[in-house]
Amino acid sequence: MNRTLRTILTTALRVRAMLEGPFDRWYLDKHVPLIDHHSSYAALITDYNRPGMRVLEVGSREVTGKSNARNSFGQAEYVGFDYFPGVNVDVVGDAHRLASYFAPGEQFDLIYSAACFEHFAMPWVVATEIAKMLKIGGRVFVATHFSFSSHERPWHFFQFSDMALRVLFPAALGFECIDAGASDPMVGRFSALATRGLRYRPITGLYCGSSYMGRKVRDVPGFTWEDADLMALVGGTSYPRENV
Repeated sequence: MNRTLRTILTTALRVRAMLEGPFDRWYLDKHVPLIDHHSSYAALITDYNRPGMRVLEVGSREVTGKSNARNSFGQAEYVGFDYFPGVNVDVVGDAHRLASYFAPGEQFDLIYSAACFEHFAMPWVVATEIAKMLKIGGRVFVATHFSFSSHERPWHFFQFSDMALRVLFPAALGFECIDAGASDPMVGRFSALATRGLRYRPITGLYCGSSYMGRKVRDVPGFTWEDADLMALVGGTSYPRENV
């Protein structure tokens, strides 16, 4: 696509968005909590940017832009962890074996990850490793994608709803949920290339991001996902039988 055509298309989409904007609430799902993960991150800086606090960012390497994390947590002890070496990385390693890169018993007050969980091949394993590295009373914050375009292939494995993040950090693993929801609503439709019965049909309940804020309340020695009870993982929620 040449630059002129791209400009025309972009302008047309902006005009369409302005016209459709007043109707965007129709696309929301009333059952999905709408939150601002940027405000959640700002609150973490307020709470943990203090002397004596230890902060671990999982997936800290600068990829899409400059990171301000080290400055944001300048009064705390900030550690950047990533699979590849690079700017803003202190420890290089595999998040699926996170605890093995630190001294036995070493833990953090805050562990967070932004736009990385979709790139973990086994995110449930990473959640277990985070539980090992987090102090009791400490917080975990994960911001990732609910619905987003394919990117950084071939290492783009998952998309997460807010409920998926709750399941990754359940009470069975020792966590209590502080907040979870979706952010940045999207407006969508099936394209002309879709199955005939779906073409041009609007798609509701799309959100770019999802996030989870939790607190570790206890250690769970020997936790395994294979032995975990389903209802313990989903927090006592039940399937909406009226939709069956």
